[in-house]
Amino acid sequence: METTRHYTATVYVVNNGATLLHSHKRQDLWLPPGGHVDRDELPHEAAIREVDEETGLKIDIVSDGQSISPPSSVQRLPVPRHMQLADIDTCEGEVAHQHIDLVFYARAKSREIQPMEGEVGAGKWEWFDPSELKNDDRVDDYEVKIGQDAIETLS
Repeated sequence: METTRHYTATVYVVNNGATLLHSHKRQDLWLPPGGHVDRDELPHEAAIREVDEETGLKIDIVSDGQSISPPSSVQRLPVPRHMQLADIDTCEGEVAHQHIDLVFYARAKSREIQPMEGEVGAGKWEWFDPSELKNDDRVDDYEVKIGQDAIETLS
C-alpha cells in the first residue's frame, strides 16, 4: 500500500515568556497552531497563514540564519526548528497517511486571540509559561519539551 504524505507547518508562538496551545478535539491533545501547506505556498508562509487564521495573531518567524549567502537566483527560506514525521491514519495495520511537519518558532506582539470565523474559538486557546506547561496534566510531555524550548529560545 502506498502511504500518502502531506507537508504541514506547526508554530510555537511565544509572547512574554509563554507559548500558545489549544485543545485539539480529534487528537485529544493540547497543540500549537498549524496546518497543511497549500500547493502554492512555502512552508513558512503556511505557518504565518495558519497562525493568522487560527488565532488572528501577527507573528515573526525566528530562524537560525545561514552564514553563506545564496546566489541571486536562489531565495533563502526560514529554517524550521524541527522536522518530524507523524503517523496520522492506518489501513489494515499499515500506515496510510503521514504528515511531514515543519515546526517553527515565532514571536507574537500581543496575546489577543481573534480567530477567523469557523476556526477554534478564542476561549479554547491558552498561554502556558514553562511552569504551567510542566505542571498541567492536559499537556503531553513532548509538547512540554518543545514549548519550553521555544520559550527559552525566544525569551
